[in-house]
Amino acid sequence: MTEPNLFALPLGVDFPAELVEGLLARMAGQPPEALARVTVIVNTQRMRRRVAEGLQAKGALLLPRLMLITEAATLAGIALPRPISSLRRRLELSVLLDGLLATGSTQFPRTALYDLADSLAALMEEMQGEGVDPGRIARLDVANHSAHWARTQAFLGIVTEALRGEAPDAEAVLRRAVTRLAEEWSTSPPADPVILAGSTASRGTTALLVQAIARLPNGAVVLPGYDFDTPDPVWASMDDALTAEDHPQFRFRRVMDLLECGPGAIRRWTEAQPPAPDRNRLISLSLRPAPITDQWLTEGPGLPDLRPATEALILIEAPSERAEAIAIALILREAAETGTRAALVSPDRNLTRRVTAALDRWGIRPDDSAGRPLALSAPGRLMRQVAALFGQKLTGDALLALLKHPLAFSGPGRGPHLILTREFELHLRRHGPAFPTAESVQSWADTQTHERAADWARIVAATLCGHEAIPRLPLEDFVAMHLVLSEALARGFAETGAGALWEKAAGEEAAKAVAELQAEAGAGGEMTPADYAGVFLGVLNRHEVRETESVHPGIMIWGTLEARVQGADLVVLGGLNDGTWPAQPSPDPWLNRAMRKEAGLLLPERRIGLSAHDYQQAVAARRVVLSRAKRGPEAETVPSRWLNRLVNLMSGLAERNGPDALRAMRDRGEGWLRQAQAFDAAPAAAPARRPSPRPPVAARPRKLSVTEIRTLIRDPYAIYARHVLKLKPLDPLRPVADPRLRGTVLHEILEIYLREGGGGRERLLAITGEVLAERVAWPLARTIWQARIAKAADAFLDFSASTGGQPVLIEEKGAVALPGLDFTLTGKPDRIDLLQDGRLYLIDYKTGAPPTKAQQKHFDKQLFLTAAMAEAGGFRGLDPGEVARLSYVGLKARLDIETTDLEPGEVAEVWTEFGRLMASYARPGQGYTARRALESVRDASDYDHLSRFGEWDMTDDPVPEELGSEDGA
Repeated sequence: MTEPNLFALPLGVDFPAELVEGLLARMAGQPPEALARVTVIVNTQRMRRRVAEGLQAKGALLLPRLMLITEAATLAGIALPRPISSLRRRLELSVLLDGLLATGSTQFPRTALYDLADSLAALMEEMQGEGVDPGRIARLDVANHSAHWARTQAFLGIVTEALRGEAPDAEAVLRRAVTRLAEEWSTSPPADPVILAGSTASRGTTALLVQAIARLPNGAVVLPGYDFDTPDPVWASMDDALTAEDHPQFRFRRVMDLLECGPGAIRRWTEAQPPAPDRNRLISLSLRPAPITDQWLTEGPGLPDLRPATEALILIEAPSERAEAIAIALILREAAETGTRAALVSPDRNLTRRVTAALDRWGIRPDDSAGRPLALSAPGRLMRQVAALFGQKLTGDALLALLKHPLAFSGPGRGPHLILTREFELHLRRHGPAFPTAESVQSWADTQTHERAADWARIVAATLCGHEAIPRLPLEDFVAMHLVLSEALARGFAETGAGALWEKAAGEEAAKAVAELQAEAGAGGEMTPADYAGVFLGVLNRHEVRETESVHPGIMIWGTLEARVQGADLVVLGGLNDGTWPAQPSPDPWLNRAMRKEAGLLLPERRIGLSAHDYQQAVAARRVVLSRAKRGPEAETVPSRWLNRLVNLMSGLAERNGPDALRAMRDRGEGWLRQAQAFDAAPAAAPARRPSPRPPVAARPRKLSVTEIRTLIRDPYAIYARHVLKLKPLDPLRPVADPRLRGTVLHEILEIYLREGGGGRERLLAITGEVLAERVAWPLARTIWQARIAKAADAFLDFSASTGGQPVLIEEKGAVALPGLDFTLTGKPDRIDLLQDGRLYLIDYKTGAPPTKAQQKHFDKQLFLTAAMAEAGGFRGLDPGEVARLSYVGLKARLDIETTDLEPGEVAEVWTEFGRLMASYARPGQGYTARRALESVRDASDYDHLSRFGEWDMTDDPVPEELGSEDGA
C-alpha cells in the first residue's frame, strides 16, 4: 500500500454519531450480514455504548463486532498467559518497598507505602506498553544525577529481578498480542473490515495497533478531533517532542511518522462540518507550538471577523471559586428550563461538587459521569474509620464519629443506639476519659437505666475498644479482623448479618473491593497498622460508585475523557486555571525527566498535550462557556495557558475586531456573574445591637459563687445566659491538656497534700505523680506539669511553712445569705489558715498569673467575698473570725504571690459594695449587659455568638430589652 487507510473527523462534531454515519455509508448496498462481519475497535466503554446506541437508532440492523482496545488480544487467536491482577502486583511491590523503607536509605515517607507501590506499578506497566526493556533502565548513565536517582535505579533492578518469572501485567500481555497480530496481518490480512476509532495512539501498544490496522486493505483508522485547519508547515515543525509534545495535534503527527505519510494522507470519514468553523480557525491559531507563535502576526490578519466567530462564546472570570460555581449553576439551570442539552466539563472535582450543590437548590440533579469515589461513600467512610483505629489510642471524637455513622447499628434497634450514643457523648464531654476504654464504656453503662445499655456497651467495647496495641500482622489477618469488626458494628444488636453495610450500590461496590483485597491479600506480606490503613484506602480509591438515582436527562457533568465521546449543545469548560487544566505533572519518584527521555518513556508533556486536545475538542462545541476563578482558596490564580493564548491573540487583532469580540465575551460573562452575585446576596439586615436583656426579677439567679461575681461584673450577659436561659457550653469533644485541667489537677494535688498534714518535697512530688497518672492522659503534659511543680516545690513548701498559722479549712463549701435580698453567695476556698493571733489567712492557688491589686479592687472580688463569708460564719466548722490577710499564689515554674494585708473595715466595705451590686440586679430596670467591662477586646466569652458580638463593638451603647413580665405573662 502506498497510502495508509487514515481517516479523521473534525473538531466539534459528534464523533460516535459520525462514526456510525460513515460506517453505514460505506456498507450501503451490501447484504445485511456484511455489517456483522465488521470489527470496530474503540478506546473506551462509553464510546462502545454510544456507537451501539447510534446503530440501534438506525433501525433493524445486524450489529458489527464492537470491542475495546484492551480486548484486541482475542483477535490474535493465540494462547496468552493470564495477566496478574493489578492489585496483586501492587501488593507484591509494597512488600519490596517495605524492605527498601526499612533500610532508611531513601527519603520516601512510610505513610506513602501504597502510593509508592501504585506509582511503581504504573511505571512498570508503562515500560511494558512502550516496549522499554528493564535493561535499558539499568544502562542509564546517572553519574550526573543526584544520589537519589542512582538508588532508585538500583532498586528498580532489584524489583525486576524479584519479579522475574511472575505472571506478566495486562499491559505486557496486550502488547504481546498486538505484536503477534501485526505480524500475522502483515502476511495474512483479514478478509473482513477492521476499524479502529477514537484513539489518538498516545501509548506505544495502541500505536502498534494503529499501524497494523491502517495498513490493512480492509482496515481503517478514524482519528478524533483532527484539526484540518493546521497548515502543512505547522505539521512539519512538530518534529521535536521537547518543543511540540504539549500541542493538541502532536499525537497525530506521531501517527503520520509511524505510517510514513503526511497530513495529505488523512481523509475525512464523513463530510460533517463543525458547528463553528471560524472559531475553530481562531482556536487552532492560538494553540500553535511555542516556537512558531510568530505566525500570529502573519496568519492572524487572515482570520474572519472575530465578532460573529465568537458570538457563541462566553468568558467568565469570577472573583472566587464560589462565584464561579454559582454562575455555572445558573447557566445550567437556564439550559434545563429551555430544554438545551448542556454539560459541564472540568477536571476539577471540587468545582463540579460545588456546582452540583448549587443545582440542588432547584431540585436539578445532573448526570455525573464520574460517580463518587468509594472512599467517600458511607460504607467506605465507615471502613476507613474502623481501619484508623488499629494501632492508635481510641479518642472520644473517633469513637463518637463511628457511633454516629449512619451505618452503625443499622440493623434492628438503631433507635436505642442513637439514644445511648447521645447520652454517652454528654458523659464523655463532661467527665471523659480522654481515651475511652472497654472498662470505661461498661462502667458508664452500669449507671444507665436504659434496658439496652448493657448490650450496647458490650458491643461497643468488643468492636471499637482495645485496638491500640496491634503489632505487625499479615495483610490477610488485618483484612479478616477489619471485616469482622465492621460487620459487627453495622449489625449492632442483631445476631447475624451486617446491617446495611453491603446494601445499595455503594455497599455492593464496597463488598467487591473487600473481596478483591481478600483474594489477593496473600501477596501483601506483613505490615504495620498504619501501613494497612494506607493500603486499604488505596484499594478503595480504585473503585467508584455510580448510584441509581433520578437525574436530569439534559444536564451532565463530564470529565475530560468522557467529553471526547459525548455531544452537547452547550458546553461549559470550568476551572480553566493553570495547575487545574492542564494539571501539574504528577511527581515521579522513580525517574526524572531526563532519564525518561533517554529510556524512551513518555514525557510529562504528553499529559499536557492530551489535555490540550480535550480542550480543543470541547471548545469547538456549538455554544461554549469558558470559566475560571481569579482567586483560589489561598492566592491569586493563573489563567490556563490555552485561555491566556486565546485572550492575547484576540487582544492583538484589532483589524479583525478581536478586542471588541473579547470585550463582548467578557460582558456576557459579567452578566452571569451579576446574576450570581444577586442570587447569593444575603437579604439586607441591620446589624444586631449590643444586648442588655432585663428578665423578670423572679427569673434572675438567686445563688452565685464567688468566682462568678467576677463574671457578673465584667460580662453580666454570660450570667444571664447561664442562669436565666440555662445555657451551658459543651465541653470539647476531644479534651486537651488545657489551663482548666491544669488548675483542677493542681488544686487536687495541694488538697491531698494539705489534708494529709503536709510533709516534705518527696511526698509532694509523690502525690503529684499519683494525681497526674490518674487525671492526665497525655504523657507529654504529665512530664511538663510534673517538672513545673518540681521546680516550684521548694518555694511552695517555704511559703506554706511561713504563713504563721495552720490550715483549718481546705476545699470546703460555704454559703451566706444577703440580708434583705433573696440571694445566697456560695464559695469554696482553697485554703484558710488560722493565725496565732486568732485571725484568718485566706489563700487561693492559681496556675496562671494572680490578679493584680487594681484588678482585685475593681473586678476580681473572689478572696474579698470569701473573707466576708468567713467573717460571717459562712463555713461549717469554722467559727467567725477577722480575716487578716489574703494571698493569691501563682504556682508555675516559680512561685508568684500577690498578698493583701487587710485594713479594719475593708472586708465590710467590700461586702457593702457587693450588697449594692446584687440589689441593683434585683431591680427590674437593671439589664445584663454583654461584655460590660472585659479587660480586652480579644477576651472571649462563651456566649459571644449568642450576643452576636462582632455586629456591635464594645463602644456601642447597650440596648435594654424587657423580657416577659413580673407576673409571668
